[in-house]
Amino acid sequence: MNTRNLLNSRTPIRRRPAHNAAVFLFGALLCAAAVAVTYWAFVRTTTGQLADETAWREAEVAMPASPLPVLEFLDNLPLLSVFIAGAVMLAVTVRRRRLAPAVIALSTFAAANISSQLLKRLFFDRPDRGVITLDFNSLPSGHTTLAASAAAVVFLLASPLAPVVAAAGGSYAVLAGAATFINLWHRPADVVASFLVVATWTLIGGLVMMRTTPDWNYWPPGGRSRGGSAVFTALCTIPGGLALLFAVGAYLYAASGATLLGNSDSMLLYFWSGLSLIVGVGYVLSGMACWLFSMQAGDPAR
Repeated sequence: MNTRNLLNSRTPIRRRPAHNAAVFLFGALLCAAAVAVTYWAFVRTTTGQLADETAWREAEVAMPASPLPVLEFLDNLPLLSVFIAGAVMLAVTVRRRRLAPAVIALSTFAAANISSQLLKRLFFDRPDRGVITLDFNSLPSGHTTLAASAAAVVFLLASPLAPVVAAAGGSYAVLAGAATFINLWHRPADVVASFLVVATWTLIGGLVMMRTTPDWNYWPPGGRSRGGSAVFTALCTIPGGLALLFAVGAYLYAASGATLLGNSDSMLLYFWSGLSLIVGVGYVLSGMACWLFSMQAGDPAR
């Protein structure tokens, strides 16, 4: 047998799930650093406090009487999020007869929510920068953390073979964060920080999940499902990126005091900037999660 035939007869290499652990760890560190930057920019500086507070006050003008369904959604959010996460964990445990995935997902959910509360109550304070606002810290948002971490539980148990879960979960988290902002429970930066906290723990939980329970984290032979991941990554990342660009543009226009397009106060540009920031960060993180987890799935063909 010549060398070519010998190579062709070899068994295909199985690339294990989460084959590059450093990517997950680096991503988690990057998200954690982004939490700190968000806190510093919007809470520790006068400019950030003013932008965040103005967006919050304009939300009261833009939505003087929020629709009842939105209020009901926000009020039921904690219970709904816990129910969703619990139902999915129970279903996966029964179907696969494995307890470990549920434990990992539950630990991720708990870590995100506990760390969010610890950051808000023990580590982050809100200094007086001369901006008229509430004198206590509200970053990160507990309500948004609950919703986003519930979506993360479903994503961890389903990925990477169901990329639609990333898009649906991101939409759920964005809707929860937007409702929290519109109903004047939290400022935009509070919501953004919550997304980043959950993203940090999702990457850590995802690494553990892929390495310890790899059974369903392999692509099927031929990789027929890969195209779906690319589609849903684009469906999240492109609108998210556009929303971030709009958020920056609206803020810069409002801060410049220009009146070319009309009075910035009447246009409520800080409100739209804050809302776009929530949408943009939520969807970009969802798209990046879909891309990373699909790229790090096991490949029996390699």
